[in-house]
Amino acid sequence: MAGMTPPLFRRESPAAPRPRPDRLVTLVRKPGCHLCDDAQAVVEKVCGELGVTWEQKDISQDPHLYDLYWEQIPVVLVDGAQHTFWRVNEERLRKALTGTD
Repeated sequence: MAGMTPPLFRRESPAAPRPRPDRLVTLVRKPGCHLCDDAQAVVEKVCGELGVTWEQKDISQDPHLYDLYWEQIPVVLVDGAQHTFWRVNEERLRKALTGTD
């Protein structure tokens, strides 16, 4: 390294966007649902990487959720608002949680 000149301009990688600490992802699912299992894997991965709290609710145990979402499960809610249903896209969920486009 002797005789090497440090670069004049250094590109800094932007810090990865972080979600607000109070975000909550809710997975509405039912037992024995393979799409729900797939959705849970994505939610666990994204929320684990970002440090976001998530929960799951069983649609068969909640009449209100059943009335709202019975044709759409699995359903993912972000802060109580419906984000998606049936298939969960990892990048789209990550963007919703970090506020990036």
